[in-house]
Amino acid sequence: MSVKKVLLASPRGFCAGVEMAIKALSWMVKVFEPPIYCYHEIVHNQAVVNRFKDQGVIFVNDVNDVPDFAPLMLSAHGTAPEVESAAMGHNRVVVNAVCPLVTKVHHEVRVRAKKGFKIIYVGHRGHEEAIGTIAVAPESVHLVERPEDLEYYDFSKNEVALLAQTTLSQYEWDDVLFAAKQIKPNIWMPSRGDLCFATTNRQSALKEIAKVADVVIVVGSANSSNTVALTKVAKANGCNRVIRINNASELPNDIEGLVGLTAGASAPEELVMETIKALNPVDGVEEVLVTQEDEYFPPPPELRELLKSMTLALSVGLNVSTEPMSPLKNDRSNPATTALKTLK
Repeated sequence: MSVKKVLLASPRGFCAGVEMAIKALSWMVKVFEPPIYCYHEIVHNQAVVNRFKDQGVIFVNDVNDVPDFAPLMLSAHGTAPEVESAAMGHNRVVVNAVCPLVTKVHHEVRVRAKKGFKIIYVGHRGHEEAIGTIAVAPESVHLVERPEDLEYYDFSKNEVALLAQTTLSQYEWDDVLFAAKQIKPNIWMPSRGDLCFATTNRQSALKEIAKVADVVIVVGSANSSNTVALTKVAKANGCNRVIRINNASELPNDIEGLVGLTAGASAPEELVMETIKALNPVDGVEEVLVTQEDEYFPPPPELRELLKSMTLALSVGLNVSTEPMSPLKNDRSNPATTALKTLK
């Protein structure tokens, strides 16, 4: 390789929802003896999932595979209502790590469906987030991936709402939005869009880089929707060579010139640093910052109650004050990268 400089996108990597989910599962690992169960991958990243597997976490695609009384976490992508109900049974200890932005879309689906709307849901068929969202009101929701998909449905007799999977690229959303408005000019949309702010920020940072980079490298897993969206954004903004990698070991050895680098919202920063080291740019790294992110999602309420009860029981047994011992007191200032490192 002969890399001149790395243009490093910022923001990149972990979003607030991923931060919350990873830290929550890290607490489950600390509190319970293995195995700990998780319904679907906690986030879509190979390195993160493997780190938890090494700690005794078992990822399942059916909650019926989880034994009675076992600790169970529901992933950040959201869970179908009937699956969530089934998970709560059999005396399991259940913590729901769903991203609040996904919860917002579930709420929008539920409200619009009750009002008799037909819902156009722009998403990726088979993705966990799309499956969970559609299951909120399956009789009212119509999944579309491309503008052409709208041709299969008749929306003339109903009020129509347009909602989206949070991790779409702006291009996927804009294309369907334009076509949907041609069919239904008065289509309902939420006042605040469904696309995740973190996804949009990462795409905005990459747009500037893709216009000038000889190569763009996106760190993240193939099943990560927002990672795939980043590759599409880079291509759409003029970069002819876009490479997605899981980690630095997958880098081709013929990369040259000015290299753009970013990471999907589920990819740990350590993978980015390892990639920079492998690229070994002659003129170093230049960070391209488009905005500062300070969004924070607190731990899931079930986890807060669980740790509160355990701390209270311990304080009673030791006859000490509970406040100084509150395990989540400094949660905001403790990043998920630190939580992952403690699992080694």
